[in-house]
Amino acid sequence: MQQAEIGIIGGSGLYSMPGFSDVHELPVQTPFGEPSDVYVLGMLEGRKVAFLARHGRGHRIMPTELNFRANIYGMKQLGVERILSLSAVGSLKEEHKPTDFVILDQFIDRTYSRISTFFGNGVVAHVAFGDPVCPEASEAYAESCKQVGVVGKKGGTYVCMEGPQFSTKAESNLYRSWGADVIGMTNLQEAKLAREAEICYATCAMVTDYDCWHPGHDSVTVEQIVKVLNTNADNAAKVVKNAVALMPKERKCKCGSALQFAIMTDQKKIPAAARQKLGLLLDKYLTHGQEAKA
Repeated sequence: MQQAEIGIIGGSGLYSMPGFSDVHELPVQTPFGEPSDVYVLGMLEGRKVAFLARHGRGHRIMPTELNFRANIYGMKQLGVERILSLSAVGSLKEEHKPTDFVILDQFIDRTYSRISTFFGNGVVAHVAFGDPVCPEASEAYAESCKQVGVVGKKGGTYVCMEGPQFSTKAESNLYRSWGADVIGMTNLQEAKLAREAEICYATCAMVTDYDCWHPGHDSVTVEQIVKVLNTNADNAAKVVKNAVALMPKERKCKCGSALQFAIMTDQKKIPAAARQKLGLLLDKYLTHGQEAKA
C-alpha cells in the first residue's frame, strides 16, 4: 500500500512542515542504511505526503555526512512518486536577493566525497541527466510562488559544493563567471538518485545571502541570516502547501521510466545480492522468475 505519493525534503531552517493532518512518524530502514531522520507522514491538501528533515531535526548532519541513498530510497519504499526539495542557498547574482526563491533547472557538481548512485557491485546503469529536474514538479513550484505572492524565479543553475566551509572569494567569482545562479551543498546527489529511482524531483532554492563575492558580504550578521532563514521557512511552507495542491494527479513526464533503457548489465550476470538489494528499482525491468547468477 502506498503510504505517500509526494515527498518533501526540508533544508536548513525547515525541520518540520506545518499544515499536516493525520500526522504520524515512521522510522524507515533501507538497504543503504538509515535516512537522516524519521519520515513524518500525513495529509496535505488532500494528498498523502512524507516529510524528511534533510539534516535531521536539530540540524545534526553535515552535507558530506548525509546518507543521500537512504533518504531517496526510503521515499521510494513509501511509494513516493514526486519529491519537492527545499534548500537554503547563497546567491551568485545580484538579481537573486535574500528571501527570493529560485526554481532550479541545472546543476554543476563540485563535490568529491559522495556516493551519487544506487548502482555498482555488479550492476551498471546510466540514466539520462541532461535535464535533471522534473518539468511538472518545477512548474507546480513556479505557479505556486505566483499564487502565494513569493518571488520565485523559474530557471537557474545550482553549484553543489562539498563544504562544510563556504567558498573562497576566488571560487565564488569563478562560479559567477560560469553564469551560475546559486550555490549550496546538498541538492545534486538527491537529484541524481531520484532520477535513478524514477522519482520526479524539483528544487526550490531559498536565497539567504549573497555568498562572499558581494561587496556587502562582510557586513552581514548572523542575526540577519537567521531572520532571512525564518522568513524563507514561513514562505516555503506556503509555497509547498500550494504546490502539493497544484501537482497533477498523474505523471506525464519521463521521470517514471528513467531506467527503461539505462540498465547495461545482462540480467543473467547480475549478482543475486545486488538484484535483491535493488529489487525495488530493477524488478519492473527484469524477467520475473529469472535466476540471477551469484
